[in-house]
Amino acid sequence: MKIFKRLETGLTEKGLIWLTLLIAGCTRISWQERLDSELTAFGHRNWIVIADAAYPKQSAQGIETIVTGEDQLEVLTLVLKKIKDAKHVKALVFLDSELRAVPEKDAPGVEAYRTHLMQLLQDNPIMMMPHEQIISKLDEASRLFHVLLLKTNMTLPYTSVFLQLDCGYWTEEKEKTLRNHLEANPIGNNL
Repeated sequence: MKIFKRLETGLTEKGLIWLTLLIAGCTRISWQERLDSELTAFGHRNWIVIADAAYPKQSAQGIETIVTGEDQLEVLTLVLKKIKDAKHVKALVFLDSELRAVPEKDAPGVEAYRTHLMQLLQDNPIMMMPHEQIISKLDEASRLFHVLLLKTNMTLPYTSVFLQLDCGYWTEEKEKTLRNHLEANPIGNNL
C-alpha cells in the first residue's frame, strides 16, 4: 500500500502518463480475443488468413499479423466456428492450387493434412488458385480493407488458408435480383 501511496503522491502528470503507457504496453491480449474483436467489426471484403510458419510479415498497412504459436488446423477450426456463429458474415475460402501437387515424399504429412483440411472446409465454397494470385488479391484488398493474418506453427508448404468474408445475410442471387430490378425500374431520389 505504501508503494501505491508513494506513486500516487510522487508522480507528476507526465510520469503518470508514462506509467500508464508502460502498463498498457505490458498488457497483451490473446489472438482469440483479437479475433473476437476484429470479427465483430469485420464485414464483407475483409479477410482472415490462417497462415503457415514461413508466411512473411507483409508491409501493407491494412494487414495485421499475429503470431498464434498454435496448430494451424486448430486455429482454422476455431476461426471457422466463430465465423459460422457470426450471423453478419460468411467465409469464401481460397487455397493455393500448389497444395494439390505437393508430394508426400517431399512434405511428410501433407496427404493427411489435405484430407483433414477438406473435412473442415466441406461446408464452405472453396476456390483454388496459384499462390501468387491469392497474394495479389490480398494485397489489393488490404489497400481499402483490413486483413487479419493469424500465423501458426504449420510447417507444410502452401497450406495457408485465406478467408475472404462476405455478407452473411445477403446472397449473390438476391443482389443480382435487386440489380436487375433497379435497372428495369430506376428509383430516382425518393424512397
